[in-house]
Amino acid sequence: MKVQRQRVEVGSLGIQIRALGEGPLVVGLHGFPDHGETWSGLMRILAPDFRFVALDLRGYGGSDQPAAGYDLSTLAGDVAGVIRTIAPGETVRVVGHDWGGAIAWALGYEYPELVDRLSILNAPHPHLFVKRVFTTSQLVRSWYMFFFQLPWLPEWTLRRSDGATLQRMLRGAASVPPEVLSCGEDEGDRWDPFVQAMLRPGVLRCALAYYRTAFRQGPWKMRRYAGLLECPVQVLWGEDDPALGVDLLRGLDRYVSELDVVRIPGAGHWVHWDAEERVAGLLKGWWGR
Repeated sequence: MKVQRQRVEVGSLGIQIRALGEGPLVVGLHGFPDHGETWSGLMRILAPDFRFVALDLRGYGGSDQPAAGYDLSTLAGDVAGVIRTIAPGETVRVVGHDWGGAIAWALGYEYPELVDRLSILNAPHPHLFVKRVFTTSQLVRSWYMFFFQLPWLPEWTLRRSDGATLQRMLRGAASVPPEVLSCGEDEGDRWDPFVQAMLRPGVLRCALAYYRTAFRQGPWKMRRYAGLLECPVQVLWGEDDPALGVDLLRGLDRYVSELDVVRIPGAGHWVHWDAEERVAGLLKGWWGR
């Protein structure tokens, strides 16, 4: 079974998707600093039971790189447009990691008619995050978000030495050696395809625009996500995540009417890489309900 690539037009924006498998539709949303290929291992495991469609988010991978539109609401609208195009009239299962998880949270609030179930991987609830980031140890963990607000220096730092800093970020947030991880469609270094994709012209500017737009808009924009989410939500959290602490899970039940949280010891930020088989089993069980 071969991964099928397709370009989906959402208004004037072109979004690249990868699709594999048969059955109920699952939409995968990646985080920083990767792209839709992050789901390749899970796609192969789950393909017999689900049709897994992985997006390259706005600005990443093979998708377009507009100058604006990197706020959470617009990003959720991008995903909604893809779902309406490839599965008109359907509700789908959505899985998001990191920034993709934040977008998945927003999608559940803003487009509940499109979402059957959410699975969130190491991504805090947007409103809960802005409440906690300045009052817990999360402030120290989030140092890079503040660094990304500087002009030109973050791009230079991440690009220099052929992306050596990006390599360190990817390796440092994982808890298992890269040689035990699946390499997706490409053989060789597990991290290199993601680093090289980030070094393509324009991608770093777009990726950092996610962080810069969030800061520019301010925390009050997250109030739109302060209500109770009716969609069932599964949260899988690698406990060894150096960037996002488990304290961000405290109080999450106030935002979700049906919540299932699984903390995974020994897994880092890339929980779907570090504990691939376990995550696949948990997702399959949740999506099959």
